[in-house]
Amino acid sequence: MPDLSHLAAVRESYDTVASDYVAQVKSPAELDPLSRGMLDVFAEVVRTAGLGPVADLGCGPGKVTAYLAEREVPAFGIDLSPAMVELARRAYPDLRFDVGSMTSLPIGDDSLGGVLAYYSTHHTPPPLLPLVFGEFHRTLAPGGTVMLAGHVGAGQHLRPTRAYGGRPVSYESYLLPPDRIAELLKQAGLVLGARLVEEPAEGAERTFATFLARKPERP
Repeated sequence: MPDLSHLAAVRESYDTVASDYVAQVKSPAELDPLSRGMLDVFAEVVRTAGLGPVADLGCGPGKVTAYLAEREVPAFGIDLSPAMVELARRAYPDLRFDVGSMTSLPIGDDSLGGVLAYYSTHHTPPPLLPLVFGEFHRTLAPGGTVMLAGHVGAGQHLRPTRAYGGRPVSYESYLLPPDRIAELLKQAGLVLGARLVEEPAEGAERTFATFLARKPERP
């Protein structure tokens, strides 16, 4: 059995910061053009393919889920934090939000047209990423698309103690090189179609990367 002890720290931390998080984190409409553009590309790809709904994994307060829905993508959200899910349900009562973990998704095989992991996998210890990416592959319909975006680095292991207004947190973050993330997606059976690496803006420290990959269609 894999060691999933990190989930408790992630859940507790985001329950703690939920109200500050929703106030501080930008909506997709406020993002830089490249980040917003990648979300729009993903939305167009999955909407055009029409293979099924999109699961926004680690959806937080639902801002990105709602952005996809506004673009006529049948999207729903899943998050580990009950407090985040409650905020999402209040803000977007017409959309579906559930509590769940990317390590064991409550979703049937081959049932999703898309998977979105938007800044939501960096708390996963690297040895568990094959499990998470395997869940992406399992739940995607053949031809379905996954978009993964987040911080990248050179293998840093971060242990912040406070975040989002100085609230105490106990989660950890892992910043892997883009090439390593791409390789793990391929090992999970996903075909990498594109990647975008955004260098830090002036005064910023972190590099961001977005990956688009798909589950191969059956012969």
